Amino acid sequence: MDYIYYYHSPLGRITLAGDKDKNALTGLWFDGQKYFGSTLTKDFTQKKLPVFEQTAQWLDIYFKGKEPDFTPPFLMKTTDFRKMVWEILLTIPFGKTMTYGQIADKIAKQKELPKMSAQAVGGAVGHNAISLIIPCHRVIGTNGSLTGYAGGIEKKLQLLTMEKADF
Repeated sequence: MDYIYYYHSPLGRITLAGDKDKNALTGLWFDGQKYFGSTLTKDFTQKKLPVFEQTAQWLDIYFKGKEPDFTPPFLMKTTDFRKMVWEILLTIPFGKTMTYGQIADKIAKQKELPKMSAQAVGGAVGHNAISLIIPCHRVIGTNGSLTGYAGGIEKKLQLLTMEKADF
């Protein structure tokens, strides 16, 4: 069974999903965002788990414009390719950005390929089920444009501005 919890952020309500047995976060979405609830099974209920308390602490710090010094435990329920992309997202520092092309280059090197599609990377970034903690909002277009954010471009702009990111 999956469990959910609601967090009220300055940018709107966020739904958290978690696995009680593994004490791990499995989802974090702005309500109404694209691919909302993608890791949830049909059988879920609202309950406050320890991982939700940790995540709420992390979000409280984050929404004050500060970089949290811990990461709540999470579980990536996804494909191997998306996991590779999401792991690169985790390396993007607070207040910094990376382009889809840069991520594609890193994946190509990891897989020992001559080239990787930035569009394929974009699809993987867009399907990130643990927004904010896996910072997909820090990925921008090659020319610095704020393209593609499942939570909406306006939220992406607000998050990067809050982090004082250079883009």
